[in-house]
Amino acid sequence: MSAAKSLKTVDELAVAGLVPEARRKDAERVAQRYAVAVTPAVAALIDPADADDPVARQFLPDAAELVTLPEERADPIGDLAHSPVEGIVHRYPDRVLLKAVHVCPVYCRFCFRREMVGPEGLGTLSPEALDAAVAYIAARPQIWEVILTGGDPLVLSPRRLAAILERLTGIPHVKVVRFHTRVPVVDPGRVDAALIAALKASGKTVYVAIHANHPREFTQDARVAIARLADAGFALISQTVLLKGVNDDAAVLAALMRTFVENRVKPYYLHHPDLAPGTAHFRLTLAEGRALVEALRGRVSGLCQPTYILDIPGGHGKVRAEAAAIEEADDGCFRVRDFRGGVHRYPPE
Repeated sequence: MSAAKSLKTVDELAVAGLVPEARRKDAERVAQRYAVAVTPAVAALIDPADADDPVARQFLPDAAELVTLPEERADPIGDLAHSPVEGIVHRYPDRVLLKAVHVCPVYCRFCFRREMVGPEGLGTLSPEALDAAVAYIAARPQIWEVILTGGDPLVLSPRRLAAILERLTGIPHVKVVRFHTRVPVVDPGRVDAALIAALKASGKTVYVAIHANHPREFTQDARVAIARLADAGFALISQTVLLKGVNDDAAVLAALMRTFVENRVKPYYLHHPDLAPGTAHFRLTLAEGRALVEALRGRVSGLCQPTYILDIPGGHGKVRAEAAAIEEADDGCFRVRDFRGGVHRYPPE
């Protein structure tokens, strides 16, 4: 497990040369509102001399985060509206999110749960809350998949992870357990033999969704960590957020998707950025996103094609952002049809 110390204050970032003095006061104002953490692996990737560094843009606090637009929401994809018990989000019939922890090794500046994660966030589920969450899953035979997210579930110790997974072992209708994580890329030292053993504890089919947004994130250590997961027999899929100034370029996206595939990770979702507070500087328009995804067609192998996804604000679920379920309206906005047939305006009024 990684023992290196993460940078969690603006002072620490400044001492490391990652926040210049001219930006320090703004960075401190941002850090008062939103959690900050940069692992040594990420810090080593940042080029302080590059004002447009795509890694820095993802992780270093920026004054633009203090600007909140009217359409932005503290809970942009409606987790709370679909949370029947603490720690559970049940939006779709056959699967639930199990949010066992709301802490991450790094805090992405575009995070859609930024109001919930971090030291001042919702914390780790208590034993009583975990009991209730597991009981909820056990009582509903339609739940086929449990997705551990948060926060990042792989910040939990192998002992705690194994304990959670062993609880799922006795629920026969749960066939698949999926983990959503940044750890293999941002803190690869955590992916050791103990973690691998913990992920195997349930005996279920395990998928690991690895989040990366730029090909530079695939350091040699990250590649080794991902190989350990693949060699252990876990199915690996990717998650990426389409971000202005990070990967809003067809060549960068192509390189990223090829890098996933070269490391035995199947490209899965390319997310249109959510309407989280203070994240407008990351968002492209849907039209721009569609054009970028279209540019991948024919440029890269079919193995490298992710599904471009919009999570409809308000908890109405995901829709393919390039599909017929999204129609442009006369005012430049869009009408989006959810999986139940409901129609919603995007961006919302």
